[in-house]
Amino acid sequence: MPDSPRVPGNSVDSLVQHATDNQVCRITLNRPETLNAITPDQRERIIELLTDASADPGVRAVVLTGTGRGFCAGADLRGGSAAGERVPGDVARTIRVGAQRLISAVLDCEKPVIAAVNGTAAGLGAHLAFACDLVLAVESAKFIEVFVRRGLVPDGGGAYLLPRLVGPQRAKELMFFGDALTAADAERLGLVNRVVPGGELDKTAREWAARLATGPTRALALTKQLVNASLDSDRTTAFAAEAAAQEINMTTEDAREGVASFVERRSAEYRGR
Repeated sequence: MPDSPRVPGNSVDSLVQHATDNQVCRITLNRPETLNAITPDQRERIIELLTDASADPGVRAVVLTGTGRGFCAGADLRGGSAAGERVPGDVARTIRVGAQRLISAVLDCEKPVIAAVNGTAAGLGAHLAFACDLVLAVESAKFIEVFVRRGLVPDGGGAYLLPRLVGPQRAKELMFFGDALTAADAERLGLVNRVVPGGELDKTAREWAARLATGPTRALALTKQLVNASLDSDRTTAFAAEAAAQEINMTTEDAREGVASFVERRSAEYRGR
């Protein structure tokens, strides 16, 4: 899709709220009047926050959510140059540096990322949720591969993510028809980990994030890396990566604590180091 417009008169920090508490970074899309459609400024801020969270030892889990009735309605196309003369390569370049960078920032974040889907997730917004490590959704949430409705090819990694999550036939069904998928159906297909009543989304997301934030942070990062890479690897490569990850992880304080706690028959206290 072409890049989307800036939003005048609004601070990007008001449109992408963030706070870190108890080692959990919470990123909240805050344009409820547009169902949290993402502008370029917002996109860049989300990428920056995920990159910072990845490198910050004070952050051990991330929650991504939205305000109002929508999680994210995709890229904000209002005022964008959907038509008109373009130089060949402009669209591909825009996708590479825009939507694909956003999805990559989620996939590459070294901390576990939870999507707390509070409402409609459409287009790039659906892919933003599917790129997260764990997905919680309220009962009223909907996931829509909206691209076909606009005569567009899916972007933001959709044709990469969906077949790996639900298989090629299901992925094609979702992308060819663009029908709204309920939260319950998304859970049945394996796109959502758990569906919860609306009033329990924040509570459940906080509970899951708290558990992750007290876990062995480096081991979780390496596990995420192994699982993501395995989808594109043969067995020999995957097994070699697993052995290398174990070698790296055994140098961490948390690994030593995990072994010591087992030997001493006590609960482990992981510090993320």
